[in-house]
Amino acid sequence: MHNAQPWHFSYARSSRTFTLSADLERAMAHADPTTRGLHLGCGAALLNLRVAASHAGHRTSTTLLPDPHAPALLAAVRLDDPHAHMDESLAGLHPAIRNRHTSRFPFTERQIPDNLRAALSEAADREGAQLSFLTTPHRETVLDLIVHAEGYNRMDDGRDAEQRRWTHDTAAGPAVDDGIPHYAFGPRKRAGAAPLRDFAGRDSVPGRGYADFEKHPQLASLGTTGDTPADWLRAGQALERVLLLATLQGLAASFAAQPVEWPDLRWILRDPQSGTGYVHMILRLGYGPHGPRTPRRPVDQVLTVTQ
Repeated sequence: MHNAQPWHFSYARSSRTFTLSADLERAMAHADPTTRGLHLGCGAALLNLRVAASHAGHRTSTTLLPDPHAPALLAAVRLDDPHAHMDESLAGLHPAIRNRHTSRFPFTERQIPDNLRAALSEAADREGAQLSFLTTPHRETVLDLIVHAEGYNRMDDGRDAEQRRWTHDTAAGPAVDDGIPHYAFGPRKRAGAAPLRDFAGRDSVPGRGYADFEKHPQLASLGTTGDTPADWLRAGQALERVLLLATLQGLAASFAAQPVEWPDLRWILRDPQSGTGYVHMILRLGYGPHGPRTPRRPVDQVLTVTQ
């Protein structure tokens, strides 16, 4: 959420094991009181580690929540485990890690081919999650929920202050290594139905323009059958796997997480046909600009290496 990067990795040379822990100082008490969103972000970082390890020729085994007495310890990844399953497709996703960015810019009306939609759904399934492209009228219901949730956010003083903390005017202040800089906000929406989170909130950004967005946004929901911290981590890995594959296939993406962050709206996001499962993210996918790079924390802040 908000490019907070709430993770810390440790690597023990003796056991050839990475551990992933939540950096709870970067949690968002108002928008994410259960830390579900934090777990999603850490799950995405975990998938990137697995991809990088596979690219380097390592076979890995991953254990989620390895210590029930330490809930902030989210995962352990052992390198070169002889009993681990080798996922040959992970290494091919590696080029997309650096190129994947959230895009808050207009997409074209070009439709995503059915075979690519199926491949993205399969990518989520490989991580234990379900990706479903929304169809009308459910899509229209979800679009309405996003609008309502965006309004709720603006009226909530705590959430508004929290969002302000994670947005930065890089032209007027020192360089930062986290959060959402003004240049990544994208233009304000003049027309169109595409769902966007306006990181300007109640403020205005000088020189920020307007643009027409797509009339028929292509939305997909990502969910799991359960709603536990382990499910959140699986969903985060599935989310990143979908995004990396989408990037390789020339798609741009953004998030529409606003209604997922409000419990009274989240349950309405369920597929009306199945009525089961828990939605963790609404994705907007399409063809358009991939968006600018946002800052990343330096390695020495997010990785500790021990003997």
